[in-house]
Amino acid sequence: MILILGAFALLGCVPLFVGGAVVKGGAYFYINGELKTDYRYSFNKTWDACKETVANMNATDVFPVKKISKGTINAVIYGEKVCFVIEYKAKDLTSVSIRVGIFGDKSGSQRLNDKVFDCLIKQVTMNKVYSVRSALESWC
Repeated sequence: MILILGAFALLGCVPLFVGGAVVKGGAYFYINGELKTDYRYSFNKTWDACKETVANMNATDVFPVKKISKGTINAVIYGEKVCFVIEYKAKDLTSVSIRVGIFGDKSGSQRLNDKVFDCLIKQVTMNKVYSVRSALESWC
């Protein structure tokens, strides 16, 4: 393995390392230090879940920038720089890329990915509870 990497380095090529797995938040890919996941939720719900994750982690130096179909949240969590990139793909499909640290930290990115998913599930659950409660109140 080291000989192969050395040969790539001598030839001036940079090999691309790709890893993928399935976690509770769905499938993800870890490429070049970034964990990338597609969520089957709207851009706004996913953006809110990422913001909530950053807040729940007591992040400092938080800089959110949201545009129509793309947003970034840069922050420092437990002394590490973290960057979320949230991108609209379709009506209920949003891509999230998470980088922890300069070179990337796979396990740190996975933990944040899980927390984003948990926030999305909580949002959906709360919306359903609110809808049922509203229906019951209007019926009574």
